[in-house]
Amino acid sequence: QVQLVESGGGLVQAGGSLRLSCAASGRTFSTIAMDWFRQAPGKEREFVAAINWSGFTTRYADSVKGRFTITRDNGANRMYLQMNSLRPEDTAIYYCAAEAGPVIIMSPRHWGQGTQVTVSS
Repeated sequence: QVQLVESGGGLVQAGGSLRLSCAASGRTFSTIAMDWFRQAPGKEREFVAAINWSGFTTRYADSVKGRFTITRDNGANRMYLQMNSLRPEDTAIYYCAAEAGPVIIMSPRHWGQGTQVTVSS
């Protein structure tokens, strides 16, 4: 069982930056792929970014490529999402998620409670 807690959300102006953090409990963190998803009001939850167990492989949604960077620190059981050049359409609740194995398949097994990101125009 993996428990996930997100932090770092908030209100920022368009063009600004935020860094989200996901703290994971459990000894399996370093062996599993991790994801970020988001859900905007009235919309379905969507994939944002993913990172494999080692951190060497990453994937991004087209809408955030070149602006967001996903990283992880296995020694600290943490994952991060650096978000630059934020746009109002990035406003959403951002969720940290853990997959079942080391490879990215974008099918999480465990979810955090989410952190709100609001980008004003």
